[in-house]
Amino acid sequence: NIDVDMIVQSASAVPEKNDITFTCQKADMADAVGVLETLKPDMGFSRVDMEANVAKVSVVGAGMLGNPGIAAGMFGALAAKNINLIIISTSEISISCLISRDQVEIAVNAVHDHFFPEQA
Repeated sequence: NIDVDMIVQSASAVPEKNDITFTCQKADMADAVGVLETLKPDMGFSRVDMEANVAKVSVVGAGMLGNPGIAAGMFGALAAKNINLIIISTSEISISCLISRDQVEIAVNAVHDHFFPEQA
């Protein structure tokens, strides 16, 4: 009963393998790692890594994927503040980025100021 979010599959440094990354609540991390470790022999993956000091920043609204200016604006605002994007996840209604937790306030302000300059 662990809720997962931001599921991303990407190419691995190991040929012909893929990395799968997901987020879950910090309170569920130890349980998630434990479950994955028990599945490792049967599923054949090589390791489980976890990172606790991250935060998710999202923009939410209808038609996100149909408007490429939204993603470009978000990524540009974060890049202007030198914020590294660990993973990116999109859906029809949201664009989310996983970043270092110590940059979350800067990131939220940068994205807000980009989309709502009259309130900056």
